[in-house]
Amino acid sequence: MPDRTETVVVGGGQAGLAASRELTGAGVPHVVLERGRVGQTWRGRWDSFCLVTPNWSVQLPGHRYNGDDPDGFMRRDEIVGHLEHYATSFDAPVREGVDVTALRRSGDGLRVETPEGEIEARNVILSTGAYQRPHRPPGAASLPHDLVQTDVEEYRNPDQLAAGAVLVVGSGQSGSQIAEDLHLAGRNVFLACGRAGWAPRRINGRDLAWWLSEAGSLDDRVEDLPEPAARLWGNVQASGRDGGHDLHYRTLHTMGVRLLGRFLGADGHDALFATDLDASIAWGDERHAKIVGDFRKHAVETGLPWTDLEAPEPVDAEPLERIPLRELGAVVFAGGFRPDYESWVDCPGAFDEYGFPIHRDGASTVVPGLYFVGVHFLRKRKSSLLIGVGEDAAIVAQQIADG
Repeated sequence: MPDRTETVVVGGGQAGLAASRELTGAGVPHVVLERGRVGQTWRGRWDSFCLVTPNWSVQLPGHRYNGDDPDGFMRRDEIVGHLEHYATSFDAPVREGVDVTALRRSGDGLRVETPEGEIEARNVILSTGAYQRPHRPPGAASLPHDLVQTDVEEYRNPDQLAAGAVLVVGSGQSGSQIAEDLHLAGRNVFLACGRAGWAPRRINGRDLAWWLSEAGSLDDRVEDLPEPAARLWGNVQASGRDGGHDLHYRTLHTMGVRLLGRFLGADGHDALFATDLDASIAWGDERHAKIVGDFRKHAVETGLPWTDLEAPEPVDAEPLERIPLRELGAVVFAGGFRPDYESWVDCPGAFDEYGFPIHRDGASTVVPGLYFVGVHFLRKRKSSLLIGVGEDAAIVAQQIADG
């Protein structure tokens, strides 16, 4: 017979733990199932990884950052340690090493399937992370099989990759940071660029994250976006490495990373690239102008001091359209992630055309008892972030408690 419990939380990262904390406070019996260990997704980041948002923005329910470096940026292992301490602080009922392989309706509830057995639950909260399935462009399939190829979630450090130049495909936050990581290790780096917005790390003496929060940008909802597909756009290019600094096409070009157009594929001897680098840079500059313009508007309306920023300098790059494959030692794909619920959640109609859940305030409008926390743009732009996941967790937990 399957085990039975009131509520199952799937995922032991910040979203699952925030949900567990709120369920505990509401007196709702539950269990948290984690396929690896607490904070497993963070454990899988590359060796030099650190937060892009300052430590003060780590605001989990009942456990805000209170260390001595609020304006710093936690490194990978510090993030994991913070989450481990958080789980311990309220004795979170986490079962580590339990992989949920399927979820489906069962009577008037839901059935959670794992290698260790099945669990019947009245409610299930899916908190499996904002980034689930790495995305590779169609042209990736044309690369030779003997060329080392890896995704962001598999990349650890430059020494992991074979000797030779490295092609990074994708230029959002992760792609830009990995390109810098490789360059600092002395590797020859090519960066296949796409549409990615950027902003200065600090503006008028304040951090980018402060402005995003202060100006209300983190509270943007899906309906505020120019199109629903904008949820799949890359995050703003920036870095928290070494105390935080600007990281975008201009800084990468200046340091010696070779900027290219979109990766198209291979013709057997060469890697091919589109002639759209200028268009990608222009798109990023438009996003930059929009972001900074919103900050300026907020500053004027609220009386904050403001000095206009200088216009970005042109990027004097001459992108190649071909690179001989023999020059490449490895390719790192950093083209973003896509939702992956439908590969294991057997609930037809519960997700939209992009794979995001169809819901209201985190509660599925298709499947009774199914909830979500930690999804990118679940309710707001900050829904998957350490500064915002707790807000959604509280709303979902209260719905379950009231049910």
